[in-house]
Amino acid sequence: MTAQSPHRVPVSADEPAAAPCRACGLPLRHTFVDLGLSPLCESFVPRSQVDAGEMFLPLHVLLCDGCYLAQLKEYVAPENIFTEYAYFSSYSQTLLDHAAAYARAVAARFGLGPGSTVVEVASNDGYLLRNFRGMGIPVLGIEPAANVAAAAEAIGVRTLVRFFNTTTARDLARDGVGADLLIGNNVLAQVPALNGFVAGFKVLLKPRGVATLEFPHLVRLVEGNQFDTIYHEHFSYFLLSTTEQLFARHGLTVFDVDEIPIHGGSLRLYVRHTENPALPVTDRVVDVRGSETDRGATTLGYYASFRHRVEKIRRDTLRFLIDARERGQSVVGYGAPGKGNTFLNYCGVRSDLLEYTVDRNPYKHDRLLPGSRIPIFPPERINQTKPEYVFILPWNLRDEIMAQNSFIRKWGGRFVVAIPSLTIID
Repeated sequence: MTAQSPHRVPVSADEPAAAPCRACGLPLRHTFVDLGLSPLCESFVPRSQVDAGEMFLPLHVLLCDGCYLAQLKEYVAPENIFTEYAYFSSYSQTLLDHAAAYARAVAARFGLGPGSTVVEVASNDGYLLRNFRGMGIPVLGIEPAANVAAAAEAIGVRTLVRFFNTTTARDLARDGVGADLLIGNNVLAQVPALNGFVAGFKVLLKPRGVATLEFPHLVRLVEGNQFDTIYHEHFSYFLLSTTEQLFARHGLTVFDVDEIPIHGGSLRLYVRHTENPALPVTDRVVDVRGSETDRGATTLGYYASFRHRVEKIRRDTLRFLIDARERGQSVVGYGAPGKGNTFLNYCGVRSDLLEYTVDRNPYKHDRLLPGSRIPIFPPERINQTKPEYVFILPWNLRDEIMAQNSFIRKWGGRFVVAIPSLTIID
């Protein structure tokens, strides 16, 4: 099966809907973007399986014209993605610093202490909860990937290996667990059953508790041409106004919001029970919601040109890589993130154009990127081969990566990023 399929024509308003919106249930009648076919972005291929086939699935994003949730169909069940996972947050210093700053700020703001309970959904390797534990605050992580949860347990972060949903929340509540702070960072996008997930927050959050959630802002995705953040593990892409409607449906109110730079531009929501009047809705919520409206993000026209900008990035990237190849110059990658695999497979890049990539995560070493089959090595490989260009695939970490690899300038090496547009950094 090939990695590309012809672009679909945007679905007309009178065409029969293939599926209902997973948030509000209205028929889905419009295409946001179609990136063709791609493998699961974290399905790294062991070298022993180099001759085995791979499953390619559509990356066809639909847009609800009711609540403006952008969404992929559930082409693959979460159990087939997250039971064993290759992503460990602790390998990014940027994420570690972000988590530490958040923990300090939220603990001070809401007066968390030894008598509080902090619960994180999709807690990964404990990179965030360890900060609260260090402050003497009891914590519980909920993480479906057993291999990642084991890393959290190894640093003393108590972790329940389960998917979070209403059933999990009720089981915990029945055992006397309630959250003063309930965290859901970069997980909302990874949940196909959104209403059941949010209903679980309602169950587990204490009456005066606060939930915070972080996720990439759909406005930043569109205006920053961040098409590579679309992959099968991300089922949905959110506006603030979309999440307000979703949470309100389950008796929860977004009372504050921060716009934060992490992951190319994200929102951090602060959520409470609707019946808790002690935390009034701030002007920031009104301002961000108003900004979405003013930009046109709740109209179909706002999304119309996105596909054309994405196609230009693909053409510019291929032109650069082919020209470098014909000049005899070496181009290698840095990082093996999920977004990089969407990018490479959409652009049709293989190891003839990007010789290899490197990653700090040992789990990925001696494996091949899914689809493109580009080999992954430890970061030291760059200093050994001295390429002319290092193509940064996790562009959201470009400053951190360029600082760690500034030595490439010794031989005249340069960095390249493709988002929001192809840029060669001198």
